[in-house]
Amino acid sequence: MATQFILLDRDTPYILPPCVQDYLPEEHMARFVVEIVDQLDLGALSAVYAGKGKRPYHPAMLLALLFYGYATGVFSSRKLEKATHDSMAFKYICANENPDHDTINSFRKRFGKEIEGLFVEILVLAEALGLLKLGTVSLDGTKIKANASQHKALSWDYANQLEAQFKQEVDALMKLQEAADNAPLPEDMDVPKELKRRQDRLEVIAKAKQEIQARAKVRYAQEKAEYDEKLAKREKHLSETGKKMGGKAPQAPTDAPQAKDQVSLTDEESRIMPTPNGFEQAYNAQASVDIASHLIVAHHITQHTNDKQDRFQHQPEIDETPLSPVEAMTHRFTTKAGKALYGKRKSTVETVFGIIKHVQGFRQFHVRGLESVQSEWNLVCIGWNLKRMHGLRG
Repeated sequence: MATQFILLDRDTPYILPPCVQDYLPEEHMARFVVEIVDQLDLGALSAVYAGKGKRPYHPAMLLALLFYGYATGVFSSRKLEKATHDSMAFKYICANENPDHDTINSFRKRFGKEIEGLFVEILVLAEALGLLKLGTVSLDGTKIKANASQHKALSWDYANQLEAQFKQEVDALMKLQEAADNAPLPEDMDVPKELKRRQDRLEVIAKAKQEIQARAKVRYAQEKAEYDEKLAKREKHLSETGKKMGGKAPQAPTDAPQAKDQVSLTDEESRIMPTPNGFEQAYNAQASVDIASHLIVAHHITQHTNDKQDRFQHQPEIDETPLSPVEAMTHRFTTKAGKALYGKRKSTVETVFGIIKHVQGFRQFHVRGLESVQSEWNLVCIGWNLKRMHGLRG
């Protein structure tokens, strides 16, 4: 007997048009995201619209679209636009509307600061739902690749070489232009165009050198403070013991740029940072994660390579003198209980970073500049929190 398959009918129209409420099961995460967004205070966003021209999409819909996208690994505005056509979940969120990628991207850029303020509101809702009860948090950072090519970076040494080269070429072109009245120019030679091209490059180089020099001064201020502190310790040791402290004397820092100091020409606010894949143009993304719920309770972007706040000196013995909060915390992490607590970081914040990067697929920022990157990291953290809150509630 032949197998009777379920008939596939793609041609018969619906007697009644379908409702978006029929698209998804009741416990679907897209429904949860819409429910959370509907409880947020969006007055600061809505008030910006002037009420003129073409009717805009409601901020609640665009927010839910972004939040659900970042929670499920759909980050770019073009992919979000495509998802509104292809995915039932995104169709539900947008109520069968299809905002284009320019609209999505403009909304994300325009309301970056306002969306950052919603991060705390969502945490308040998590607490109200019984999903968050702040206790111990774990802080760490992870390097995330910038939207910049490492090969389009300019070092101090190479910038000086290029500057000298272009200045020589400008001088040669100027002389060629001056001699044009007495001798014909080479065929197809457009001297004004060639001059402008080199002058434009010299402006780019000058700006890059200025940025490298500014960074060198910041580095010098930090190194000078450390140098003065080391000298003070050596002098104190000498005055108390009458003997010089062992080891090499610290070298005085310099505020001059080093040959390999460099700046990115595509995102000058990113920095070269060590990553598991080698050195890359990146940002250091910080997050504080609640150990019990694995929700991100604070986040930040820094251009510093090292997480100095995660370094603790070993102090097995302390005296009876009162300790500052930092000293007390440092000592606590040398105890057995403190080490056990610190060890939980691997199963909290590092796990969160791992899922964000390798499961949700956020390994590179899609925007440029520190302020824009901070706004996108905020969206990543909100996306993670909504995904986690949905899991905890379920």
